[in-house]
Parts: sequence; structure tokens; C-alpha cells
Amino acid sequence: MIKRTLDFVVAASALAIMAPVMGVTAILVRKKLGSPVIFRQQRPGLGGRPFEMMKFRTMRDERDANGQLLPDEQRLTAFGSFLRSSSLDELPELINVLLGDMSLVGPRPLLMEYLPLYSERHFRRHEVLPGITGWAQVNGRNAIDWDAKFELDVWYVENQNLWLDVRILLLTVWKVIKRDGISHGREATMPKFSGSFSQVQRSEQVNS
Repeated sequence: MIKRTLDFVVAASALAIMAPVMGVTAILVRKKLGSPVIFRQQRPGLGGRPFEMMKFRTMRDERDANGQLLPDEQRLTAFGSFLRSSSLDELPELINVLLGDMSLVGPRPLLMEYLPLYSERHFRRHEVLPGITGWAQVNGRNAIDWDAKFELDVWYVENQNLWLDVRILLLTVWKVIKRDGISHGREATMPKFSGSFSQVQRSEQVNS
């Protein structure tokens, strides 16, 4: 109850304070990347139940001859990279926090298609509301591999408390200023998740 109250008060205050910044960002997104300004996508929330997450658009919709979207690094513009590195693209998620779909702090909501690929332990990341920031985000973000990211998420689920949330929020501000962990190696973002390393190992042992 305390966490939800804190989420609501901070998100409402942040939206009021950041309204001018969000307005300017929306205008620039419309001018540089076109419509829609807000990127909406179904993501798994508490218990894996889907909700519609909102972010500022950071990519063009360029496609190949077969109508397939080009890789992220080819669609991500310099302006889009700036929005991501500054975390300005995440600001509309404050609305998701007000709606109760997300929390300020929690495991990041990933793609619905990843749900069947999680190990039983890693699925525990859905025992709490997803967050705008989280323990994995302040301990590597996109610079760490999937297994490490999920272990950090599960650690948060097992150790969450109000003071840990405050610590994560303060560390997030520092990480945003430093712009740490934006990309994964040469990838523009994170490579697609195709199953945990331990799952792949078990599969190879069964098939060998």
C-alpha cells in the first residue's frame, strides 16, 4: 500500500513537473520521426498479464523489400539514440504508473513473446509490478547478458523494500546522467532473448 501510494504521488508530481519537457519532446518526435508520437505495445505485467506500455517513439518504420522491419540499429536515428540515452523516451510510462500497470521500481516489462522462454525461476520477475527502472537497470542495464539481468530481477523480487526502491531511484538518476549501459556490445539495444543459457545447456544435453 505504501509503495503504491509513493508510486502515485511521485508519478503525478513528475508528470506535472516534466509536462513542458514532454510537450517539447512530443513535438520533436513528430517532426523528426513522424506519427505516432507515442509507441504503444503490449507487455507482460503482474503475473504475466498483458498491459499496454507507452513510450516516446525512437525508431523509424523502415522495412525491407519483403515488408519486414529493418534491424533496430538501422531504424534508430541519432535523435532516437539521444532519447534513449537520456531516458526521455520513458517519460510516458509515468502514465502507466498512475494507471497501476507499472511501478516506479521493478523488473522492466519485456516482450510478450519471451514469456514461454523463461525458466521457472526467471518467471518470478512477474511476481511484482514491472518498473520504469529496476535493480538490473542500475547494475548494467543493456550491457549485461539476459541471464544476469533476470537474476538481478529475481534478487529484487526476493529482497524488495521501500529503502531499496529509494536507493534504486537515486542510482537511476546517476546512471542517466552518466548514460551507462545503453547498448549491448555492438547492438543498438539488447539482442533478442531466445531462452536462458541454462535452458540451452539442458536442451543440448538432452539432444546429445
